[in-house]
Amino acid sequence: MTTLLVIAKEPVPGRVKTRLTPPFTPAEAAALAEAALTDTLAAVAATPAGRRVLVLEGRPGPWLPPGFEVVPQCAGGLDERLAAAFAACTGPALLIGMDTPQVTPALLARADWASYDAWFGPAVDGGFWALGLAEPDPVLLRGVPMSVPETGAVQYARLAEAGLRIGRLPVLRDVDTAEDALLVAAEAPGGRFHSLHTRLTSPRGTTVRA
Repeated sequence: MTTLLVIAKEPVPGRVKTRLTPPFTPAEAAALAEAALTDTLAAVAATPAGRRVLVLEGRPGPWLPPGFEVVPQCAGGLDERLAAAFAACTGPALLIGMDTPQVTPALLARADWASYDAWFGPAVDGGFWALGLAEPDPVLLRGVPMSVPETGAVQYARLAEAGLRIGRLPVLRDVDTAEDALLVAAEAPGGRFHSLHTRLTSPRGTTVRA
């Protein structure tokens, strides 16, 4: 059974989604981050898996549903933190972030291992929102430049150079900017992220306070 990994930050004002400020306040940006994380964890909780692990920077809060193991992120760059998350797994593992609240259980369940050794979900900004490895090998992630336009291309090339059979998941948009938030909210009309974004951006929206 697949291990589903979610790598995330505790949604603390001023520490998450800083690119949403402005137009949102730091408290509103953190609330949107929490809503995105809540929707993501709900999708993972509803997806069949052997283990569900939250790889967290910070402390868990009331937004964490039952059924998840919580492990702290290691020190170092994002490549090292992702590598460490995979290194702690035995057997197939699929890792996603907290920035795609539009993800669904049906989408995650596509990552079967009958025909592929790896799964790759590209992001609109050139990165990736999902990475799966049938045999987790941290070497495949260490040294990949993160948070740059070529991140996804470099990571995909690593997988291909290792001779892995790669399955591709659909391209998704991460929530990084206010425009991203607007577009992603429209893609996930039934979630908490959509509901909160609609409330915050309506003419009579309610300000979220820290």
